[in-house]
Parts: sequence; structure tokens; C-alpha cells
Amino acid sequence: MGPIAEHPHTIAREAAVAMTPALSPFAIVTPTTVQPRRRTSGFPASSSPRSLRCLGSEDVTMRKLAAIAAVLVWSTCAFAQDRTIIVASTTSTEQSGLFGYLLPLFSKAEGINVKVVAVGTGQALDIGRRGDADVVFVHDRPAEDQFMSEGQGVKRFDVMYNDFVIVGPKSDPARIGGGKDVADALRKIAAAKAPFISRGDKSGTHAAELRLWKEAGVDLSAGKDSWYREIGQGMGPALNMASSSNAYLLSDRGTWLSFRNRGELAVLTEGDKRLFNQYGVMLVNPAKHSNVKAQDGQAFIDWLVSPKGQQAIAGYKVGGEQLFFPNASN
Repeated sequence: MGPIAEHPHTIAREAAVAMTPALSPFAIVTPTTVQPRRRTSGFPASSSPRSLRCLGSEDVTMRKLAAIAAVLVWSTCAFAQDRTIIVASTTSTEQSGLFGYLLPLFSKAEGINVKVVAVGTGQALDIGRRGDADVVFVHDRPAEDQFMSEGQGVKRFDVMYNDFVIVGPKSDPARIGGGKDVADALRKIAAAKAPFISRGDKSGTHAAELRLWKEAGVDLSAGKDSWYREIGQGMGPALNMASSSNAYLLSDRGTWLSFRNRGELAVLTEGDKRLFNQYGVMLVNPAKHSNVKAQDGQAFIDWLVSPKGQQAIAGYKVGGEQLFFPNASN
């Protein structure tokens, strides 16, 4: 797998999603602007009920009517066969390569295509709140619980976990290497005023990072003008920036293991139970958003938490290392 920075998929929500070639079994997109989902009548643009009434005039021959009927039958079949769901998920599931591995397996097994909108967890949940996705697959439990309490999701399922790690330059100016205590490591980074890159994008990783700084008792307000930098981007760009500037960073392990542009970066702090990283999946509530494809969305969730889906997650490895560990119990 090439460097994370090489991922080319950037499109704007439904308008560009509609242009994905029909032969592609799935697509992963990272939109710059997420457009609202269109509600359609189910008729091709040139075959609305109104135009069909016009075709009933006496000057239309039976042959033309038969041809029109054939076109409508073909169009109806085409619409019926279009089983595509939209999943709003995190950049870590995409940039780690997990979705590139899982989605073809699911599509082959269930006959349902999946288009992924890969953004931070906060943005993914907001996409679900607008009804612009059928399923939300994220990793920030407090934010997920809030989503459920609002009635935006039907039911939340645990799917898998991995962990976070603190990476930094091998020269390690803050002297955190070899330690396990994440709070102690963050205090040392702050005391040394060593460069630290934050995603700053309201993602699950960003939320976890802020919780860890708070638990460590570090006030970030002063550091934001000097050593602490928020970039408002995903995990891949954050890793690239940390690599180019020899800075510290909190990363999910899955994306780190898939990352190739490491430069002088290395894992310096790991193993603290506070670095645990749980992923959950939820069907967007069709009672709030009538356009949600509830049956096919739930089929995706059921597959993820089934023995086959869990086995597939466990089977995804990079360089012989397992990136995610299945733990569905629902």
C-alpha cells in the first residue's frame, strides 16, 4: 500500500456519487462538501407521469406505446436492482485500508453496494442527523450515545476495537519513549514545548486526544500559539505533517500501521488502557428520515456483527499485523 497522502477520492456527496461507474461494487469518497440527498419520484426524467398522460393522444401509434412500455419496464427493473447504501464513517476505517478489504466481501455476499463518505466522527454523525446516510460507523462513544439519545439512530452495535498510540520523532526531545502512561507522556510533551500535531477536526481521534490532555491536567490555550498545532484534517494528512515537522501526534494504530511516509517517526507511547479505541455502528432512524434504506442498511450492520463479518475484520492485516479486533456482542 502506498502512502496515505496518495488517496485521490474527493467528491461532493450525491451529485458526484451518482457518477460512480455502475460496474464498481463500492466506492469510498472523502467529500469537501456533503450535499443533501435527493428525493426522487422513481421515474426517469423523460418519463414522468405527466409525460405519460400526453402519450395517450390519438396520434401515438400502438408500436410507439409498446416501445415506451418496454422502456418503462426496463427502467423499473434498473431502479429495483440498484441496491446501494451510503455509510458515513471515519477516515481511519478508510485510510487504514479496512473498507477496501471489507466492502467487496460484503457486496459479493449480500448483493448490496456501499458508498462510504469518509470524514471525522463528528461530521459523520452530522451527516446521519441530516438523513444523508443510511448507516453511521464511527469511534467516539460519548458522541454516539448523544446521537442515540436524540433518536437519530435505531440501535448501536459494538463492531471492533484497536488502540491509539503516541508517535513522535526518534530523537524524542520530550523523553517519552518506552513509557506506558499516556498522561505522563502528554505532560512531558507540554513541559518540553515539543511540537504536537492535532487533527483538530472533531473526529473520534481528536475527541480522544482532548480527553487525554484534560486527564493529564494540561491547559492547551497557551500552547496553541507555539508548540500545539490544530490542522483540521484527517489522520493521513496529520501523520504526513508530523513526519515532515518531526512532531508528536496521537494516531489510531490501524492508520499508523498502513502509513508509509514515516520518516523519523516511531511509536513512543502505547499500551495504556486509556488508549482503547472502540468502533460502533448505527442505522440512521428511518422514522426521522424516510429516505433511509433501512432494510439494506441493517443488512450491512448484521453482516458486520455476524461471524462472517467478524472473521473478515480479524483477517485484515498489514505487514502481518492485525489492525482491528472484532468484539461484536449484540
